[in-house]
Amino acid sequence: MINNLRVLAVIPARGGSKGVPLKNLREINGISIVEMAAKITSDIELIDRVIVSTDHSKIAKSAIKGGAVAPFVRPEKLSGDRVSDLEVLTHALLEMETQDNQVYDIILMLQPTSPMRTTKHIIEVLNMLICNEYDAVWTVSETDSKSHPLKQLKVNNNILSYYDQRGKNIIARQQLDPVYHRNGIAYAITRECLIDKKTIMGDKAGALVCKGNNISIDTEWDFFLVEQQINHNYYD
Repeated sequence: MINNLRVLAVIPARGGSKGVPLKNLREINGISIVEMAAKITSDIELIDRVIVSTDHSKIAKSAIKGGAVAPFVRPEKLSGDRVSDLEVLTHALLEMETQDNQVYDIILMLQPTSPMRTTKHIIEVLNMLICNEYDAVWTVSETDSKSHPLKQLKVNNNILSYYDQRGKNIIARQQLDPVYHRNGIAYAITRECLIDKKTIMGDKAGALVCKGNNISIDTEWDFFLVEQQINHNYYD
């Protein structure tokens, strides 16, 4: 609990994955990434409940090993690759409020595929949400200038064009305003934002900008990069 507000942490981890099969069970230094997410969250006293939302029994067992609970099986209709975070979190919140017979004020989402999170990230997200009265706070990372939207191109039938026509005027990276992307480390969302406004961002959203190369895992190459950074302490 923080400022008399109850916090529900949700780790979304479905069994299906096209890029890396059962990637939520893949291990880094002998620990699955879903267990890592559960373990770091379970160590934070500000969080009242840590659950995993999954449709897979082995993922559930791995999350439980890390200190989370698996109080329900995620319905099949919420287990596809086109199901939104909003749908998954709303289901998890309402299910837990029914089971626990109480209201949760803040929903904290932690994606297992971002294993470079620290307790500091999570605590800062929660404090930002409350102190600034945001609807939501997301962790983000600055996008490398080489991947800036104004430097992107399109190819249609072998014909090359700018993704954004303003890109033709870009000569040096100093002309680019910084842009940011989600890194999946943590999302803190108020109940009102999720249930009443039906969004995970809301009208007033804050950003916790994370330093370092925080990789959100989607491929085998991503796993390799994360392992290299963790094993060489090359991250913030």
